[in-house]
Amino acid sequence: MTLCTVRLMETGDRRVLGHVRQVQWRRGHFGRLSGVRGCKGRHSGKQGEKHRDTLSFPTFAPVVFSSILFLLYFLPVFLLVYTLAPASWRNAVLLAFSTVFYAWGAPVFVFVLLASTVIDFYIVRSLHLASAPKKRKGWLLLSLGMNLGLLAYFKYANFFVDNLNAALTAAGINAIGWTAVALPIGISFYTFQTLTYSIDVYRREMKPLERVSDYLVYILSFPQMIAGPIVRFQEVASQLRERVTLPEDQLIGFVRFALGLAKKVFIANVLGAEADRIFGLEDTPDLATAWLGAISYAGQIYFDFAGYSDMAIGLGRMMGFRFPENFNSPYVAANITDFWRRWHITLGRWMRDYLYIPLGGNRVGSKARLYFNLWVVFLLSGLWHGASWNFVIWGAYHGLFLILDRLFLARWTERIGRWPAAFLTCFIVIIGWVFFRIDTFGEAIHYLSAMFPGSWAGLPESSSKFWWTLGASLLASWAVFIPLGRRAERMLYPTEFADWRIALPYLIIALLTYALACAVITGQGFNPFIYFRF
Repeated sequence: MTLCTVRLMETGDRRVLGHVRQVQWRRGHFGRLSGVRGCKGRHSGKQGEKHRDTLSFPTFAPVVFSSILFLLYFLPVFLLVYTLAPASWRNAVLLAFSTVFYAWGAPVFVFVLLASTVIDFYIVRSLHLASAPKKRKGWLLLSLGMNLGLLAYFKYANFFVDNLNAALTAAGINAIGWTAVALPIGISFYTFQTLTYSIDVYRREMKPLERVSDYLVYILSFPQMIAGPIVRFQEVASQLRERVTLPEDQLIGFVRFALGLAKKVFIANVLGAEADRIFGLEDTPDLATAWLGAISYAGQIYFDFAGYSDMAIGLGRMMGFRFPENFNSPYVAANITDFWRRWHITLGRWMRDYLYIPLGGNRVGSKARLYFNLWVVFLLSGLWHGASWNFVIWGAYHGLFLILDRLFLARWTERIGRWPAAFLTCFIVIIGWVFFRIDTFGEAIHYLSAMFPGSWAGLPESSSKFWWTLGASLLASWAVFIPLGRRAERMLYPTEFADWRIALPYLIIALLTYALACAVITGQGFNPFIYFRF
């Protein structure tokens, strides 16, 4: 058990609960927190600022896909039990293991999660049975209010109170007292999936599930619970009731899982270690180092997030589920509009169908309203990623370029050619990642000032392992530009196997990749879980 220590605003003593492992938090020049294992977060306080009482709360490190606990213990035991169980018991097996999976990282909140999910099931059932429009809308608002209320309280209460206290202090009024709320892992993904269920049933696009246990499986299924992809109810409704798992599906799923694990362990972790080193420098980096840090982070977040999505899709396939794709070579996008068709695809589709279109979408009376709708969607998208003004700025930044695409930029990038357009889009995206990575607006601007124009001091020194990994990541990101790269992509993502002679090499390579990843994870201390705040 690890004790995460969170610094809050006010004064007081330090309370220690349970068995404590000392954790040192070192704040670098650009707000990086380091030296913390199993506890990740964003520190929004400023140096020299008077802090609140230090609140200590015991937690377990979450069971993440790239951990030894998951790879050597949880997953093998689960697959064995799930495969041997009769078909009628498999949902129960999946639910039991998913509950343990989530409870390991959030042993208290899991009870809130289970209770709210069960209550929501019966609320949506009442919505379906109601015939009067007012009653149906009332049940819908109750469901939305409960789920969004949980998200608002657990994810945004601290953010709201901190900003309120800052305003009160600026006005010469005493700040209000507040005990910080711990952020439950995966609550944003949980909320979006509960919303799709209630809204789809309200729109009469889907009938509700008959058994509360099936709804719990849909919401709590461990493959996609804490890091996506966002699986809409209509995409898996029939699979929740009945699905067939063939040996071919299990092999294809395992190959996909091993590929995602390789992206995470062999690429994302190496790039992430260098990004952390550069963003954690006490002194302002020179131009080349600043750009290297930003590019490394761009690679880390892509291969980490895409790797987790591959692992989730692979796990789902091994159980008979067909989860939607979440990434499609986003760094070859011709513009920001194209980027959002390729990056976190399930989030973009969710925002389009459940927020943008209800706001009026493209069918509005004026371009001003159209641009307003786009900006609202991406401001909220930024806030969905985390309770920080820099996330909001990141969302506004992308919203601005979406508007510029509609005004002139998309037409201009079509004329300059595919490669220049992709490089320009990468340039825009990398600038945005600086706001996403750094805690405060001032620190982000200071880092960007090192990138523009900055001072040139030659190429930064780093390990040969990092440079080889960076080169491989760039090659993998842009390989689909050429026919050979597209052919390699089709080989890496098989959809079927004609016979065992084709399947056997895939199985051997996947097993070797799995074993090598376990060895690397065991030997290195850096294996971050960067979705804790989502």
